[in-house]
Amino acid sequence: MTDHPSPGPPIVVRDALGSDMEAVRAVYAHHVLNGRATLEEVPPTTEEMAVRREAVLALGLPYLVAERDGRIVGYCYASTYRPRAGYRFTVEDSIYVADGFARRGIGSALLGALIERCEAGPWRQMLAVVGDGGNPASIHLHRRFGFEPVGSMKSVGYKLGRWVDVVVMQRSLGPGGSTPPAPV
Repeated sequence: MTDHPSPGPPIVVRDALGSDMEAVRAVYAHHVLNGRATLEEVPPTTEEMAVRREAVLALGLPYLVAERDGRIVGYCYASTYRPRAGYRFTVEDSIYVADGFARRGIGSALLGALIERCEAGPWRQMLAVVGDGGNPASIHLHRRFGFEPVGSMKSVGYKLGRWVDVVVMQRSLGPGGSTPPAPV
């Protein structure tokens, strides 16, 4: 299974704007209500999505959207992995593609841009916490970008009538753990 770009208008990945948050909310709401990629069960409001975006941006992390023919068809962002200071060089990615737009290169465009942005910053590791161990498309996408599985957590979530496993994948950013980080 690969993420194939389809003919047609190009995919434009850009910084998300406040005015994009209703479209972002709609993309995410589909996944909240119909899938296990997220373990959230009630779709957040547009206002809550805007607050979440601002929190990401306040940390200097990227929050991006994919646009095709003027329509938001996916989004992604990096967030802190854990709040403790020792984890400050590790980020977690989140990627969501609009319903009906899978396998069109959108996930690849988003993840590639997200990695590039994070490598330009001080971050050294990126984690993917795949919200459903049975999500081969997400696992394959991350593998193509150099992520390796580092563990699985069995039955840590429950959604849509079944227990959900979580797969954790990891990729180095820039020099990764081969050198100490620059002083902050």
